[in-house]
Amino acid sequence: MLYDSSTNLATAYSPTLKERHDAQHSPIELPWPPTGPRLMSRQSYQGLTLSREHAGVLQVTLDRPEKFNALTFDMFDSIRDLCADLEGDNETRAVVLTGAGRGFCGGLDLEAVAQLLEMSPYEFLRGQEKWAGAALALRRLTTPVIAAVNGAAAGAGLSLALACDIRIASTRAKFNAAFIRVGLTGGDMGSSWLLPRIVGAGIANELLLTGRFVDSQEALRIGLVNRVCEPDQLLEAAYEIADAIAANSPFGVRLTKQVIQANLGAGSLEQGIELENRNQALTAATNDMREALEAFTNRRTPNFTGT
Repeated sequence: MLYDSSTNLATAYSPTLKERHDAQHSPIELPWPPTGPRLMSRQSYQGLTLSREHAGVLQVTLDRPEKFNALTFDMFDSIRDLCADLEGDNETRAVVLTGAGRGFCGGLDLEAVAQLLEMSPYEFLRGQEKWAGAALALRRLTTPVIAAVNGAAAGAGLSLALACDIRIASTRAKFNAAFIRVGLTGGDMGSSWLLPRIVGAGIANELLLTGRFVDSQEALRIGLVNRVCEPDQLLEAAYEIADAIAANSPFGVRLTKQVIQANLGAGSLEQGIELENRNQALTAATNDMREALEAFTNRRTPNFTGT
């Protein structure tokens, strides 16, 4: 159900020793900047709608408004596939993630929840790894992601919002760790790792252990969201931030996101600075830095190419 039933683990292909050596020691070639847009190489991403309202910014809308954008199993695949394709897309410099209608994401679809009871522990674990991979893909994405939370972000919806780099909330937004209230644990899809780093351990303990809802104003007060807007101003606020990010050097933005995430786990200030120093040396050798200096000298807007 949750994996390719045609795969027989007992007869699966096993690489030879030479093939393993070649795979381990062959250089990985990753083009930079990415060679071209791949987002339309798929006919669709099930449950998602993509749009480009501003240059350099991709809006991703969870699009099941009649179900408050609750996630089907296929939608987890769509999110992972989209993130993989974004790594090869040179048009997108920032992403805005939002929900259609009145909700951001109501968590796992109820029909999918019913199937959980029929799974063996092995099937559930395989599925959990797959579903959590959607949040991990968002987190690992080298393009910054802004969550425009327009309504309820519950369960898996909370985890998706936490995996984004910046969260903007409508006054109608609310958040909760839903699974603790249905017999499962409050830690789901990375929430037990992400939430304490965003709001602190004490508040994270309370939210994950009780499953209570947090409204937009409390979310702002505890640092769960960066700002709160009226519903009709939400996307405008998200695009304001996305446009400011997209106006910067793509390589500089990429390394900045990576260094922030890496230094959340750094053992010391010295380790953090050491990584920053390497990144500054890398970006100093790019054409974009030369372009920035020339633009500043000539009092014009820089044209960054990511090279």
